Amino acid sequence: MPHPEAQVRPLGGDQQLGALIAEGKVDVVIFFWDPMQPQAHDVDVKALLRLAVVYNIPMACSRSTADFLISSPLMTRPYAPAATDYSAYIGRQVD
Repeated sequence: MPHPEAQVRPLGGDQQLGALIAEGKVDVVIFFWDPMQPQAHDVDVKALLRLAVVYNIPMACSRSTADFLISSPLMTRPYAPAATDYSAYIGRQVD
């Protein structure tokens, strides 16, 4: 079911969804899009996909993957995804 606060459209909904991911309010993303059509907001969609990976959020972009996510035994019990520690990356020296 879509999150009531965000819809991914060229009007900034993808940024809203990204913010919800960063706030820990999203457990899974199912994002269907037509790969045969040009995406006017392709950069924004890629940013959303990147956020899902950074925050270790399961994401499905096809019906088959969504079926696997929804039918997973992990959907019916508590699950805490492993968080990646980016402190070394953030604290690196950039020349």
